[in-house]
Amino acid sequence: MPRILAIDLGTKRTGLAVTDSLKILANPLETIPTTTLISYLKSYCIKEDVDTLVLGYPTRLNGADNEMTPKVMAMKGQLEKLFPDKKIELIDERFTSKMAMQSMIAMGSKKKDRKEKAGNLDKVSAAIILQSYLERQ
Repeated sequence: MPRILAIDLGTKRTGLAVTDSLKILANPLETIPTTTLISYLKSYCIKEDVDTLVLGYPTRLNGADNEMTPKVMAMKGQLEKLFPDKKIELIDERFTSKMAMQSMIAMGSKKKDRKEKAGNLDKVSAAIILQSYLERQ
């Protein structure tokens, strides 16, 4: 069965998460350099059956665009051209980084580990974005 892949786009790093084959659970996948995102997605979508890409849509607390919003919209356009057979969805990503940090703390991650492994925060944020998307379906 096809999976859903979520993308938490950042200026330097991008967090990725993917569903299980039944599209019930969101699992952190990987954190990659943003410069390699397109080549990673092309390769991943060849190996794995993905039917939907979910992009975290960043806004300010009042709903207005922030500095990342145009970059996410540009990425959405690029993904629509590269993957015309896949559904590209946007989902509000406000508070996901804070929620990801709280999740890591709740799982017992030490402060030193959280600082050293900032990439974990990105993929956990992507998993939260994906889980939010799944809950709305």
